[in-house]
Amino acid sequence: MSLYGMMRTGVSGMQGQASKLSTIADNIANANSNGYKRFGIEFSTLVVNAGSGNYNSGGVVTTIRQAVSQQGVLQYSNSASDLAIDGSGFFVVQDASGNSFLTRAGSFVPDAQGQLINAAGYFLTGYSYANGEPSVVVNSFDGLEPVAITGSELTATPSTEAAFEANLPAEAVAVTGNLPSANASDSEYTEKTSMVVYNDLGGETILDIYFTKTGANAWDVTVFDQAEAAPDTSFPYSAGPVATQAITFDSMTGVMSGAMNIAIPVPGGQPMTLNLANMTQLSTGFIVSDVAVNGNGPATIERVDFATDGTVYAQYTDGTTEPLFRVPVAMVNSPDQLRSLTGNVFVQTDMSGEVRLGFPDEGGNGSVVSGAVETSNVDIAEELTEMIQSQRNYTANSKVFQTGSDLMDVLLNLKR
Repeated sequence: MSLYGMMRTGVSGMQGQASKLSTIADNIANANSNGYKRFGIEFSTLVVNAGSGNYNSGGVVTTIRQAVSQQGVLQYSNSASDLAIDGSGFFVVQDASGNSFLTRAGSFVPDAQGQLINAAGYFLTGYSYANGEPSVVVNSFDGLEPVAITGSELTATPSTEAAFEANLPAEAVAVTGNLPSANASDSEYTEKTSMVVYNDLGGETILDIYFTKTGANAWDVTVFDQAEAAPDTSFPYSAGPVATQAITFDSMTGVMSGAMNIAIPVPGGQPMTLNLANMTQLSTGFIVSDVAVNGNGPATIERVDFATDGTVYAQYTDGTTEPLFRVPVAMVNSPDQLRSLTGNVFVQTDMSGEVRLGFPDEGGNGSVVSGAVETSNVDIAEELTEMIQSQRNYTANSKVFQTGSDLMDVLLNLKR
């Protein structure tokens, strides 16, 4: 049995080295495949029980390992849709049938429908902002849809929120005459400014805002639709104010106290809340420091930006930005135990653990890098060195088999 065992062991060694050479061939062939993770072979002994007077040789057992958790080098490009994950996690992609997979290959380009697709034909998925701020589904791919960006659609968003930040002069004299009203051409006020908001169709509406000091630390805020004003002037307006509000300030600090929001029904638009919480009354002039209004007029998408937290922003031709999708990352407890499929994608196994989803930059998840792709983690020099070693080991094992075969011929020829 020793000669048979010797030959069987040689075959086992050759099979093991052949498997290793196969992984090396795959690694070298995919050295330029984005997101590719190198394969390797781990060897362990196969021991056959032997008696006290002889030895039965065993062999070698091989285990295939893939270095999925080893990150490749990030290679930067000029395309914003080239995406990489710096750190842990995987992009979630779908095939044409809607099946979900994990990948680190993030070289995406828009297809004819504006969906981001990589070289293997998988679509990048994310959560849409169409119904408001998205939340992640931790243990399921439910809610994910292909990220689609079309630049030909006109969009318009009505204004619903605004913030106005300014200083009102503390030394201003209280007005004793007629306060601003629609038909009073002799209306008196302390300060005036205007701001642009958007109606339901994206049309611009200019609101005239009057600040009138009525007493110590007390002011009236009156808002008119400028379209109702007299030509080349302000008063009189053909319609009454769209909103009025009394505001007060703390005499010691000059910051607002009491009511801080004004409800304004935008003409032809939606109810809008004007926040005045950061207004001050200090010993200086009327200074407007910040105005922020949501909404936008009709505009098309000019470019798309990807934030490190996975948010996909559309920048429109009018300079406004709007979040469209948020791309999650998927995690497993043992990435190296994932099963690799064609196209640099992975699926979970019993050994890898369950897939859990989260947003980038949260809970140990990696961040999304736009304008970069993760290259293969294959080191060509290392692969060539291991190929030479495996070649020599294969040859040595073949010599063991050949020696056993020669001895077997000698044994069979003894009876002649």
